[in-house]
Amino acid sequence: MEIFKWLDDEKFVFSYTINDFREFPESYYLNLEIRFNKNTVLYVREYVEASRRKYAFHWQQENGELLVRWDNAPHFPNLPTFPHHKHRADGTVQESTDISLDDVFEYIKKELDN
Repeated sequence: MEIFKWLDDEKFVFSYTINDFREFPESYYLNLEIRFNKNTVLYVREYVEASRRKYAFHWQQENGELLVRWDNAPHFPNLPTFPHHKHRADGTVQESTDISLDDVFEYIKKELDN
């Protein structure tokens, strides 16, 4: 899978652990823990098949303090972007798009460059 090559090549990735990876003819399941420079960790859970996708990208400080989490669990039906949303460090929940892992990496990379 292309993501593993990217993780090996990217300079701001300190290390990563593949907790689970299963690939099927028309779907896959991915569970990763990615440690970045500046003591932050991204927990990735993504299940993709032809007709649906479930994801949770949880980025936090190593001490467990949430930075941001994007997911599409159906627990905020009043948001216009339901089920897509993001949890902020201040405890609020905001609208979000159907975000990809690539988009999350770009966001984190930009934040770590600041």
